[in-house]
Amino acid sequence: MKTSITIALLCAIAIGAQAQTPASDLAALSQIQTGMTSKRISSYDRSGGNDDFIRIENNEKKIIFDVKGAGIINHIWITMAPHPGALNRNNIIIRMYWDGKAEPSVVSPIGPFFGQGWDESYEFSSLPLIAGPDRGKGLVSYFSMPFANGARIEIENETGRAIDNFYYYVDYVEMDKLPPNSGRFHSWYNKQLAGSAGDGGENEWGILGKTGNNTTGKDNYLFADIKGKGHFVGVNYYVHCPTPVWYGEGDDMIYIDGASTPTLHGTGTEDYFNTAFCPKNIFQHAYYGYPRVNNDMGWLGRTHLYRFHITDPLYFSKSFKFTIEHGHNNVLTLDLASVAYWYQSEATAVPAIPGKEARAPKPMINIGDFHKWRNEWRKSKGNDPQLWGN
Repeated sequence: MKTSITIALLCAIAIGAQAQTPASDLAALSQIQTGMTSKRISSYDRSGGNDDFIRIENNEKKIIFDVKGAGIINHIWITMAPHPGALNRNNIIIRMYWDGKAEPSVVSPIGPFFGQGWDESYEFSSLPLIAGPDRGKGLVSYFSMPFANGARIEIENETGRAIDNFYYYVDYVEMDKLPPNSGRFHSWYNKQLAGSAGDGGENEWGILGKTGNNTTGKDNYLFADIKGKGHFVGVNYYVHCPTPVWYGEGDDMIYIDGASTPTLHGTGTEDYFNTAFCPKNIFQHAYYGYPRVNNDMGWLGRTHLYRFHITDPLYFSKSFKFTIEHGHNNVLTLDLASVAYWYQSEATAVPAIPGKEARAPKPMINIGDFHKWRNEWRKSKGNDPQLWGN
């Protein structure tokens, strides 16, 4: 009797071992699912014609997705016309609402959300977000966005003109019930002209004298300040530097679950973004990169950095505050913007984002500006013909 029981147990174990799926994404893709139906909401022409877009007037809010029940959004594609320059994607706001909540869990200008800063248009390729050819006109998200009791996506036009053609797909899986522990997707945009150099000036690399110390994180730029349980999954960071000096000596300082000192303390901006030694070349990986870099003298100009925590999410149980210095000890004045992405155990409201005027990018600094500054310096020195500049 014992022998037959032992044989039966061994057979069960063998069958169980054979039923295991290899631990890879492509292997998981082969698994047949039950209780799921693929659905789509798009801008297709309901008349059967080819006008497969909607028009959004200036100052109009348009709901493009509004479904009931449970499901998971797994793909979003958007394009629009006219293109950047004529239509400012920094002034088109995307909001997402989960589970019937009155306040959005996602609020961002649509350009920065999809990896397009300053109303510019360029190609951007990461695992969860893409701005595809031609020149970043196709905006794509593969972030998984679960909801248990309805979901809504709203577009607001603050550009000062109509969006003549707004095309979109929102693909999702309809299901009776979400998988256990499904988080709710959150995203928030911030923008700040960050500067706190004080009497010591913009003393990066000790060019102006002895450097100070930042032991408290005071005046750091804020990526996210979250209350609740969840995990942080990434950030798009847009830096406009008005000086040729390297903008990236600032450390990342991350405070988890109410810590008074950084739980995670980095060694420099480029280090958090997985690069090294002041890069200024385009590089794009699934998890991190530089899709837009300045082409001016030194590090003068605009740079877009991104990092997504796909295999290394940052977990928190009560709170999560992510800050970064703007220059060592926050000595540099930088025009900064960012979009942070995370999941929480339930849908919560994110803070309001800066208004249209506050979001406006600072103008580019050019050769003429440098020449005017040099002229003022020469005048302050009496216009000595031997003045050189060093």
